[in-house]
Amino acid sequence: MATTTRPDLYTTRVLGEAIPQPRTDPTVWGSAAGPLSNEQLTHYDSNGYLVLDNLLSPQEVDTYRAELQRLSEDAQLRATERAILEPESDQVRSVFEVEKVSKLFAELLQSPRLTDIARQVLDSEVYIHQSRVNYKPGFGGAPFHWHSDFETWHSEDGMPRPRAFSVSISLTENYPFNGPLMVMPGTHKTFVPTIGETPQDYHKESLQVAAPSVGSPAQHHLTRMAESHGIEQITGPAGSAVMFDSNLLHGSNGNLSPFARSNIFIVYNSVENTLEEPFSAPAPRPQHLASREFPTT
Repeated sequence: MATTTRPDLYTTRVLGEAIPQPRTDPTVWGSAAGPLSNEQLTHYDSNGYLVLDNLLSPQEVDTYRAELQRLSEDAQLRATERAILEPESDQVRSVFEVEKVSKLFAELLQSPRLTDIARQVLDSEVYIHQSRVNYKPGFGGAPFHWHSDFETWHSEDGMPRPRAFSVSISLTENYPFNGPLMVMPGTHKTFVPTIGETPQDYHKESLQVAAPSVGSPAQHHLTRMAESHGIEQITGPAGSAVMFDSNLLHGSNGNLSPFARSNIFIVYNSVENTLEEPFSAPAPRPQHLASREFPTT
């Protein structure tokens, strides 16, 4: 287990009882004008997520959906670590670091319509910490257990503070029955540590199993959070998006319907919050899961 004398404001992967603690950092880091209105920023600050309607046009959805299909059929790509397969089949579950394998997706991820929002919320220049496309195919797309992304990024990647957020852009309709994103609004303001040491190369397990052995809060903490904050499903048409704070508790059910739930997923991190050594893992995760190619401040 990696050891450190650095200040650790969000200790996790503990032995014994995990005690939730109030978040010490803001959700919206600045007050400069930008694409989001004051009303939108207030909603995001209070709930930890914000739906962005009509982020993509119907024509763009068709273009990116075709690119999604192209990547899934690329035999060379499927053979690399960037591609994660469904645990019960050989269907592609996710492809990571898409800006490195697709010019189309790279242009979208680096476009001002997204990066200007990131600069406004994080109050700094930003870079892509992680990107991927998720396929969640019909008749078997596996669930994602409840978790806080920041808990993983802090413990396994060395992200110091939750000065990051994700954007999930829908390329298919999000129905209540095809495994849409579920969130516990407001839970981003509480950091919930998890129990257990991080095994070596743990990412190889955690990206494929429905209920990872490490990294998800204990059931009694999840129950209390759900009772206090409720659970909301994020549904909506293709072309819509949801941005959510790095510390928001979220997950999704499996997809037993015939209809895929596919999306583009991007994480923007502040250049003032770049990765260090992991806080609670033997070694950093690979580059395609946690970018260390960030601009200097």
